[in-house]
Amino acid sequence: MKLHDLKPAAGSRHKRKRLARGHAAGQGKTAGRGTKGAGARRGTAGRLYREGGNLPLVRKLPFKRGFTNIRKVHYTAINLDQLQALELPGKDVTPVTLAFAGYVKDPRQQPIVVLGRGKLLKALNVRAHRFSEAAAASIRSAGGTADVLPLGEIGIAE
Repeated sequence: MKLHDLKPAAGSRHKRKRLARGHAAGQGKTAGRGTKGAGARRGTAGRLYREGGNLPLVRKLPFKRGFTNIRKVHYTAINLDQLQALELPGKDVTPVTLAFAGYVKDPRQQPIVVLGRGKLLKALNVRAHRFSEAAAASIRSAGGTADVLPLGEIGIAE
């Protein structure tokens, strides 16, 4: 088979409807545009804002002020009491281990911030994208380490 042998599947391509070619063709006279008005004229389809006397939709909606920052980073919060409740085979806590524990859906898409609610009594080596000061101090006082990961990394050798 060569490129010149390729053809679309049977029935997948339809013939173009030829407008304004007489009434026997099925779309003669007004060619499906109705009679008179802006929609029947060439080169215009009316304005989006015009709704035939109704109050336009954009005037019905409330004002939306400000803007949405599309580069904002949305962190998944993990607290110290959740780390304390984790049953781990070792002492390392990474975004991947938190995903296996069910705290994070996708460790590549959701950066993690560790916050200071609760008490941490066991020594853990926690790798996350951000730490609150209280959380980092509590992890270190329990004998563990708080390592900051760059955004996009998940804390394992890739």
